[in-house]
Amino acid sequence: MAELIDLKDIEEKVILIAVSIGDGDGTKASVDELEELVKTAGAVTVDKMIQNRERVHPGTYLGKGKIQEVKERAWELGATGVVCDDELSPAQLRNLEQELDMKVMDRTMVILDIFASRATTREGKIQVELAQLKYRSARLVGLRSSLSRLGGGIGTRGPGEKKLEMDRRLIHDRIGILKSELDDVKRHREVARQQRDKNHVTVAAIVGYTNAGKSTLLNQLTDAGILAEDKLFATLDPTTRNLNLPGGQQILLTDTVGFIRKLPHHLIEAFKSTLEEAKYSDVILHVVDASNLHMEMQMYVVYDTLRELGVSDKIVVTVFNKMDAADPNTTLRDITSDYQVKISARTGQGFDELLNLLETILRNQKIHLEKVYSYNEAGKIQLIRKYGQLLAEEYRDDGIYVSAYVPSELLANL
Repeated sequence: MAELIDLKDIEEKVILIAVSIGDGDGTKASVDELEELVKTAGAVTVDKMIQNRERVHPGTYLGKGKIQEVKERAWELGATGVVCDDELSPAQLRNLEQELDMKVMDRTMVILDIFASRATTREGKIQVELAQLKYRSARLVGLRSSLSRLGGGIGTRGPGEKKLEMDRRLIHDRIGILKSELDDVKRHREVARQQRDKNHVTVAAIVGYTNAGKSTLLNQLTDAGILAEDKLFATLDPTTRNLNLPGGQQILLTDTVGFIRKLPHHLIEAFKSTLEEAKYSDVILHVVDASNLHMEMQMYVVYDTLRELGVSDKIVVTVFNKMDAADPNTTLRDITSDYQVKISARTGQGFDELLNLLETILRNQKIHLEKVYSYNEAGKIQLIRKYGQLLAEEYRDDGIYVSAYVPSELLANL
């Protein structure tokens, strides 16, 4: 009997292809990032090929001559597929597969694949499957001919061949079910948010480009114990932890999914409920990898994604991370943010400054209260302890003297 081959053991070798439509369009940096994505997804890049054109070919992405060149190179290097640095239309996907006679993937497929392997919570899995089905339903015709060649490897996690072979009606039915499940999860999230508002808890959302060190920062500050790897999209599911500041005040920190250039629209749509943690937060901690050569571009992508999500009028603290690895001659500035702080989440450098800054921000959002309470009103001091910052408490003959910072919305009760 023939021995079965485990498809997981077969290392996929891919060629990355891209189209540059002008100098300074960042195509080379984007392809380098795609190489990291492909590596995260479990494949090996054997070559990178960029074609300079006035515009992307509407039918085949690349021009005819370049396609022939890619075909020959793939045969030389034993490549099993190609990955395009842009999202392909169904026609481009179908035509390119026919021309090259091998597996063709685009950047979106790779990102969706990574998300599928990273999702661990029910919400994360629902969101990824929803994004995959939306993406694939539009490409059902293009994918049909290549199903027999997909096998294992990247671009095939999540909904398998059987699901892809369903007709569009069944896929749309499944999308409907997932959307209602996601709405259910969203309602739970909104209840949690309302509870936080009722408790006057300040929330800081940690946002940033993927692999900027968001999870490491949350782990170091709160012992959250979440996965932090030097990989793109190492953590996918949001984690919220309580942080006690040196002066006794409390703040909730929420880690969010990392942003990346050309983040697939289906993913932004599917992950809106998770990404909206930033929208409903009081403070945005924008973590930036100060050691990355493309830091400016990454910051732009983060702000652009926040704009797309409707996040505005927030206090923004730019946290320049990885200072232990950054070039000391690099100028670090962010004119968009309200505050900047330099840290190393790995070594703990700059943490005192960050915590003191958070304390100042929280205090600025509160009102200074100075009052003498009668002994019958001692319960109000408990409220101050719980939601405010008690600076002084003195027991006098005429009552209890209190000096504190309290949330403005609590003032009427005090």
